[in-house]
Amino acid sequence: MGCAPAMWAALWLLAAAVAAGVADPGGLERAFPIVEPDYGHTKLRLAKEGLEAIQRIRTPIAAVSVIGPYRSGKSFLLNQLLSLSCDKGFGVGHMRDTKTKGIWVWGSPVEVDIGGSKVSVLYLDTEGFESVGKSNVYDDRIFALATVLSSVLIYNLPETIREADISRLSFAVEIAEEFYGRVKGQDVAFEPAKLLWLIQRDFLQGKSVQQMVDEALLRVPNNNGDKNIDELNQIRDSLAVMGDNSTAFSLPQPHLQRTKLCDMEDQELDPLYVKKRDQLKEVVASMIKPKIVQGRILNGTEFVSFLGQILEALNKGEIPSTGSLVEIFNKAILERCLKVYNERMGRAGLPVSVDKLQQFHDLAKDEAKRLFDKQHFGKHHAAQSIFKLDEEIKKVYRNFGQANEYQSSKLCEARFSECEDKMEHLQVLKLPSMAKFDAGFLLCNQSFEMDCVGPAKESYQRRMSKMLARSRALFIKEYNNKLFNWLVIFSLVMVVIGRFLIKFFLLEIAAWVMFAFLETYTRLFWSSESLYYNPVWHMIVSSWETIVYSPVLDLDRWAFPIGAVLFFLAFYWRCLGGRRGIARSLLPLYNGSYRSSSRTRTD
Repeated sequence: MGCAPAMWAALWLLAAAVAAGVADPGGLERAFPIVEPDYGHTKLRLAKEGLEAIQRIRTPIAAVSVIGPYRSGKSFLLNQLLSLSCDKGFGVGHMRDTKTKGIWVWGSPVEVDIGGSKVSVLYLDTEGFESVGKSNVYDDRIFALATVLSSVLIYNLPETIREADISRLSFAVEIAEEFYGRVKGQDVAFEPAKLLWLIQRDFLQGKSVQQMVDEALLRVPNNNGDKNIDELNQIRDSLAVMGDNSTAFSLPQPHLQRTKLCDMEDQELDPLYVKKRDQLKEVVASMIKPKIVQGRILNGTEFVSFLGQILEALNKGEIPSTGSLVEIFNKAILERCLKVYNERMGRAGLPVSVDKLQQFHDLAKDEAKRLFDKQHFGKHHAAQSIFKLDEEIKKVYRNFGQANEYQSSKLCEARFSECEDKMEHLQVLKLPSMAKFDAGFLLCNQSFEMDCVGPAKESYQRRMSKMLARSRALFIKEYNNKLFNWLVIFSLVMVVIGRFLIKFFLLEIAAWVMFAFLETYTRLFWSSESLYYNPVWHMIVSSWETIVYSPVLDLDRWAFPIGAVLFFLAFYWRCLGGRRGIARSLLPLYNGSYRSSSRTRTD
């Protein structure tokens, strides 16, 4: 029996757990921190638990944030908008220190239908301004983060609008001027948060809240040239321009006993408050739009990534600046512009001439600049991003220039080596031919001029000219000597052929005359220099060139095959032709009469 109470208690706890699981699937029906202060309470850091709750959302997201001084009823207001009691919703404190630290989100988003699409609305509670133990820089970071993240920004102010409250909007104004001041129809970094001035007053008599806001935004005379007044007047002017993006609403106090509000039901609250609160819900609902960043509607995962980017920018440096936000937003655009520049430069097909590479650079840079001008964010601080783009393009262009020089040198060196090998080959022709050398010389030079391109071409052209001139001079020097020696050898070969193979006496005589002329007459009457300038020698050279090389026949390549065929024919004619009477058709100078005589031999 003693175990029965314990068993019933266990069953009760199990039932309660099951009921809680049904009512709160995943344990999301509570507030989570998404941004927390660091140890020094000057900068912000991400809170993992709250981010995981947001990342589960797959539908488009919109965020409603409440900002304002500490102890102004922000958390209570959010609970009222969510129809939650204080013990279930955002924590509400009644002490002098602030209850909310950093930025908190209600874990279960409110599903609404906007334009036929399902949108998950997140409600964000922010740490109040001007609380004890915090710096103004920290407040600026909280305010800036809420401004950037929100679709609707509720500026919760007690009683009236002070100059300090207007000054708080300086960052929002600067962001608006940087990011929202774009031509209509173009993509913007993110849709501006709708600003809702919410004035909570005890008495609603007198001026309307819209009149109060309009008067607060009127310029203040500054006859003494006070710098602070000038700055506030600039903010007032900018806020007036943003009038289409803001709304004013007043809300009476729900009850005189403010410390007991969490314990009261709606029927205990001021009926006018309940009526105005319900109207406020409708106003907020009408202002909600999905969060759009760079043309994309964010889901949970993208919203968390966006939050991380903004937080990185706001924590950069000692003081949060719009410039750092601009830099973060333009970072991805800079990468896209550089990618476009690289792709266009890659089409150049290295190596190319310096002028052509410069043309590709100018066209690619212009296209990258046009893309940046079309997509970049920031009105005043974009100059830094433009400077970065120029610097990055210069770096990439230098890299392309170096690569072009390397590819040019590599290609020109290959063509130069080919020409050098060709010239060396022409120097050792078995049958020297000036026509063949000139043809190879011209072909090599044309190939080099056509293929060698880029910055290395000029230097290789000088090397090429020197090499070709040297090769030509060497060839000409050796050409006459080789030709003279070949003519001498040719005359001796003709002597042998005319005497022993075909036994053609006239051929033998002509060969002997040629040999004698080359070896005696030229040496006796012509010097080696005058020989090569003699018209007779020129006639010999022309005849030699005609025989040795032509576009149809290159005797240097076919000399040995042709010689072998001629030798075979001569041998055939000598050994077999005489038996068939072929030899009798020629002059039988070496067929002596004593062999053909019919006289009877006598001893």
